Amino acid sequence: MNTDLIRSQFPALARTQNGRLVAYLDGPGGTQVPEAVIDAISSALRVGISNLGSPFAPSELSESILAGARSAMADLYNAASPDEIVFGQNMTSLTFAVSRALTVSWEPGDEIVLTRMDHDANVSPWLRAAAEHGVTVRWVDFDDYLLEPDSFIPLLGPRTRLVAVTAASNAIGTVTDVAAISRRVRQSDAVLYVDAVHATPHRLIDVQAWDVDFLVASSYKFYGPHIGILYGAHNLLESAPAFKVRPAPEQGPDRWETGTQSFEAIAGVTAAVQYLASLGTGETRRERLAAAYQAIGDHEARLSERFLAGLAELHHVRLFGLVDGDRTPTFSVSVDGMAIDEVAAALAERGVYVTHGTYYAVEVMKSLGQEGLVRIGFTHYNTRDEVDRVLAALDELG
Repeated sequence: MNTDLIRSQFPALARTQNGRLVAYLDGPGGTQVPEAVIDAISSALRVGISNLGSPFAPSELSESILAGARSAMADLYNAASPDEIVFGQNMTSLTFAVSRALTVSWEPGDEIVLTRMDHDANVSPWLRAAAEHGVTVRWVDFDDYLLEPDSFIPLLGPRTRLVAVTAASNAIGTVTDVAAISRRVRQSDAVLYVDAVHATPHRLIDVQAWDVDFLVASSYKFYGPHIGILYGAHNLLESAPAFKVRPAPEQGPDRWETGTQSFEAIAGVTAAVQYLASLGTGETRRERLAAAYQAIGDHEARLSERFLAGLAELHHVRLFGLVDGDRTPTFSVSVDGMAIDEVAAALAERGVYVTHGTYYAVEVMKSLGQEGLVRIGFTHYNTRDEVDRVLAALDELG
């Protein structure tokens, strides 16, 4: 992977502080975007777009943008059809919408299964729905930073209505075996809802191989604009009672897309997928995406190995997460004798940008006994020099 060529496509990476390039290590909270995404968004606005359904070119352009983005995201998720792709303001809004629809038939005595490893956007919507309908919530804990598929089995029963799980933790970086969890869930009649927000920048998503009912991510985590993208199995998208205005379609994914969509942002989604595909080779876009993610994974694994090796020498820094095992290059740490906001500020003064807090991973922090941590995250546009730079900065805090 040619990191110099990749970085040259991201204008924001040219930012300097005190005469030195900054290091964006806040990717888990949102990545920077390549020029192609910026161009796609600005071009849509510059040429002129109009709302759907009118017999003139700007309206037809919006229709084309929407269709193209559904096709691109179907390739990224490996959905069976572009009609299984829904756009929304963000992952959280989409999850609240689906939770409202799926819970119409829930009754007291029904059960749902949530995990302690998930982002709160895949927890709070279901907790709220469960409280409203008198549904029992059962929890799967993680152990040694791992979420074991077999731990779901004793919690599944004839009245389990939903299992919500993350594909990767945005706090501790653990990648979960969604396909294995799905096989356990399929022993019940529960709907499987997957939060892939943190996984999508780092792992190739495959909703068919994983056998999930719903999966949702946000494009600003994979080099696109701020917009959420939901995959829903066709039968569920068609049968669930979408909450919509009366003139909205009765069939298709747009019955879930309340109000006017951000067509310019949706154009940016297609550009983000195309950018990712440009990093790989193959005859189809899906094949190019698969090759790209292999290259991304290899590069990020090397960064992770370098970071973990250096971190082992910093005895005043504590890592919360796997040292070995399947993980993303996302690391939560604490520094002896320093509050997390002090650590983040000290690194920012050195031009190293990281995030701190709970990152909305409320249950993760509760399980770890922490009020918050410092999160350092690498993506495919980060370099070995940036790994060394954050390690040197952390060393200076000792």
